[in-house]
Formats: sequence, C-alpha cells, structure tokens
Amino acid sequence: MAALVAAAGCAIDPIHARRAAATASAAQDHTLDCAPARSDTCAIDSPYRALASAALQQSTPTAPVHYVNLIERGEDALLLRVHLIRSARRSIEIQTFIFSEDDAGTLMLDELVAAARRGVQVRLIADQLFSLADASMYAALARAHANFEFRVYNPTFHKASTPPLEFAAGVLCCFWRFNQRMHDKMLLVDDSIGIVGGRNYENRYFDWDGEFDYRDRDLLAAGPVGATMRASFDAFWNSAYTVPLSRLRDVAGSILTAGVDAPRYTTHAYRNAARVAALSRRADDAEFIRANFSADALRVGRVDYFSDLPGKPSPGMARRESTRPLVALLRAAKSEIVLQTPYLVLSSTARSLFRELHARPAPPRVIVSTNSLAATDAFYVYALSYKYKKRYLKLGFEIHEFKPFPAEAAELIANYTELGAAPPEPVKTVRQRARGKFRNAPLKHAGVRVGLHAKSMVIDGAIAVIGSHNFDPRSEKYNTEAGFIVHDAALAARLRDAILRDARPGNAWTIAKRPRTRILGGLNNAIANLSAALPIFDLWPFRYASSFEFDPTGMNGTCRPIAPGDADFYACYHDVGDFPEVNLPLKTIYTRIVTAFGAGLVSIM
Repeated sequence: MAALVAAAGCAIDPIHARRAAATASAAQDHTLDCAPARSDTCAIDSPYRALASAALQQSTPTAPVHYVNLIERGEDALLLRVHLIRSARRSIEIQTFIFSEDDAGTLMLDELVAAARRGVQVRLIADQLFSLADASMYAALARAHANFEFRVYNPTFHKASTPPLEFAAGVLCCFWRFNQRMHDKMLLVDDSIGIVGGRNYENRYFDWDGEFDYRDRDLLAAGPVGATMRASFDAFWNSAYTVPLSRLRDVAGSILTAGVDAPRYTTHAYRNAARVAALSRRADDAEFIRANFSADALRVGRVDYFSDLPGKPSPGMARRESTRPLVALLRAAKSEIVLQTPYLVLSSTARSLFRELHARPAPPRVIVSTNSLAATDAFYVYALSYKYKKRYLKLGFEIHEFKPFPAEAAELIANYTELGAAPPEPVKTVRQRARGKFRNAPLKHAGVRVGLHAKSMVIDGAIAVIGSHNFDPRSEKYNTEAGFIVHDAALAARLRDAILRDARPGNAWTIAKRPRTRILGGLNNAIANLSAALPIFDLWPFRYASSFEFDPTGMNGTCRPIAPGDADFYACYHDVGDFPEVNLPLKTIYTRIVTAFGAGLVSIM
C-alpha cells in the first residue's frame, strides 16, 4: 500500500503538463457552426429568456424579482437543461458531483460541445471521484472545442480514474483531503437563468434507469440571483482544487499519445436513441416549454443562493457557509418545519438545535420525509439513522420512510411502467460497480425501485429551501454544498405539498414507537436505551421504534392518516417490522453490524 501511495501520489511534472496542454490546444476544433456576425449565436428561442429579462428589468437592489419553477420529475429536469443549453447565447457554467457515461451524461456532453461550436463559452466542473473514469474520453473533451473547458475538483492522486486499490489508498493515506468533495449541483445560462438542486448527470436522476430511479428535485430561477451563482462558480473555477484536464497524469498521457491529429469530437451513440430523440424534439419546441413549464412559473421576490467556498474544510478551520443560513432559518422557525432528506443522520449542531426547538413551550411541528432501508442507495448510512430513531422521535419528529415501490410511482417517475423493460446499461464507474454489493438491499418483489434523493425544507409555510445539502454531518463538515432559499409563501406551499405527497401512506411507512408490552416493556426499553447509548456493541435487537403501514379498514373503515401521537394510531396502523420489503437477511445483518460498530463514522457517511 505504501508503494502504491508513493507511486500514485506524484503530481504530473510541469513540462509534461505544458506539453499536454499545448497538444490539446493544437488539436482543438476552432470552427463555428454559427456565423460570427450573429449576436444570438444561433440559439433557439426560449420563453425563459423573456422571463429573465423581465425579472432583471423589474428588480431593484432592495426589491429583487425572480421567476421560478419547481422541477419534480426527472425527465422534465433533463428536458429543461437541454432546452436552456440550446438557448444560451453567451455562457454556460455547470458544477456537479457525478458525471456518468450513460445516455443522460453523454447527451449533456454532446449538447455542451454543440453549444461551444455555436460560439458559447462553456465551463464545466465535476468532482473527480465519481465522474468520468475514462482518460481517453477526458482527452477527447480537452480538445473538443476552443470554447469548451472541463475541469475536475480535487483529483485523487492527480488522475481522472480512481481504481479500487487507489480508492482504498486515498482513504488510508490522505483521509482529510480525500473527503473534501464538491457536492454542488448547479447550471447557469447567460448569468441569468439557473438550476440548482439534487440531481447529478446520470440516468437514474432523470427517470431513465430500468433498475433504480431517484425521486429528486430542482428549482429553476430566472433573475438577478444568477450574478451570485456566477461569482460562486468563478471562485471554484479559479481554485487550486480545480484542475484542468491536461494536468491529470492519465489524461495527459492519452492526449500526448493521440497527438495533434487526434480525431474530432463526435456525438455519442445512445443506448436508447429513440428516447433521446423524443426528448430532443421537445427541447427545441419553445411553445411546448412555455405551455408546460414557463407559463406556470411563479413571480417571487428574494432568492438567495448559498454556497460553500472551495477547499472546505481547511485544516484547523471548518468553513460552513452553506450550513449557517440553514441554522438561522431553523432557529427562527415558529410553527412548522417540513424536511426532506435521503439520509436522516443529524450532525451534533443539528441535534443541539432541534433539542432547543423541542424544549420551547410551543415547539414547532417537525415532519420528516426520508428513505427506508428498502429505498435507500446507502444502507450503511441508513444503519446510523436506524440506531438513533428513538432520539429523533423523542425530539418530536414525525418520520415517514419512503417505499421502494410507492403507490404513486407512475406519477412521480416518467414512463415508470416502461422502464423495467429496457436492458440495463453497461457498468462504467467504481461507484456503479460498488453499488450492487454495498448500496442497495435486495427486495421481496421485482420492479423498478425508487429512492428519495431530494434535499428540501419548508419553514413556517413561508420559506423554501432546495439544494444539494443533505442536512447531515458530511454536508456540514466535508462537502461543499449549494442551494436556493426562496422567501415566498406560494412556492413554499408547492414545495410543502410535494414533500407531504412523498409522505402519504401509499408512498411511505410511518415510523412510530412500538407499543410497550405489559411485563417486559420497561425492561426492554431500559436495555435498548443503554445499548443505543454505546458507541460500539449496540447489539440489542429489540428496538424502540418500528415501521407502520396504514390500514384504511381499521375501526370499521373509519381510519384516516394520522400522526403517531393520536390515540387511534395503533388501531389504524399495523407494525410491519424494522426493515419492510427487504428480502435478504444478510443485508439486515450488515445493517445491524453498522448500527453496532459504526457510530464513529457518522461524520463521514
């Protein structure tokens, strides 16, 4: 391992890097598909340009104006991204945590290169660890066009690809640096139209995966907040953590091997070409975009873009710019907090804050939508949530855990009934290779699994938060995060309705205290308390809380969805166990092992 670290840890020498940069530059395409005299760079018409222009004209320094859309369905999110890229006239900036080599990822690359060929300046930053693993593809992108530039954030061992052994070496040798990840997800067009949320560039974020799709969320905002987004992006672009492709050792080697006569970048052959073509046609149709999206945009006032600085956290100083505004919002809550996070693992800061809120004479109601073990993409993170469920219930949380096959899946996921018929895409990345063994629990039933990935919050029905922050220790301490805070009751109402829809009985199980047995209940509770308090050896199998399924036939058919504190709760809900729908006992054993021994890993999960 020491030899591997020593060999892999060497940065590319400056002369080699300059040769690779010069070679890529010499091989770059400089031709334009649009006449230079055209100021619109041959961009398509978009109704969002008119909204952005109106917002900028109507805004004043003390009274900003924005037009916003919640984007709930994945395919809509991809459609709008393609549409906005084609509408760009001057610039496109993108940050993302994951960029995969499936249809969604390669479609985005093809669209961005096409925009560059029209004359648009395109800049893209992806976190290195779980993005493109093919050095030759990176080399092709480095020479794709003079107007296109791709950089990676915090590359492990100065390379694009991180094989499993180097992944392990990075954890062991360089733990602090290895955990500094850029988790931001943003797209900005012409400094005036931006999309921020939880979606990365991979099929499962856009309803295109035949095995597992995410229930995620973005917010599109047109208006002056674009200037703040641009300033944040520029800080990352100019950071020492963000590295040009020619300075990656494996990519530089590929660039130099191909030479100045390397072939021109060509669009990809899509695995589901008909689906891509159908989306492409809709993306070009300005009237379709107007009727289905921009006509429904809300006119709002203040929109804040919050983001961390690159390099978070610096040694000896944890910079948490993305967390501070969220803490301030929560502390000011008066009546209700509606929270949606895929990973219900609270940091020490969050626990203290919620204890403070719960201790008030009239504490705010706290409703939480999160994943079940059956729906999550990270069972080891769920295990820590499972360990502390009693803690969260004692804080007054009303917890609803998302089902892997929600009753409303056909409305939440585009073309849901047809997805399972498509063949799975080839495995491409370390992340995808690891997913089957370590991430998803096997289920009792077949079908396209759905998991929550949205990170959103509504405060007092008046303030909406949408972004990349998971409200967990990793988001607070290690990852850079970004998001929108919108001070508008109408948008907050839409977001609240969307989150509560995911918490409906058909879509989620309700977490509640198990009824205490008359004889052994007190003893079991005492032992469970002691076990849960232990940082290790939390092995007691009989937990305080369980998952409950709503039973509309209870009480002679008069039952309705109610909170666990209601006197009729146990008459209308029945216990379905700790891990409903999970099939393989070994996975539940893994979960209990992490519960017993993983408390010290909370901050990095």
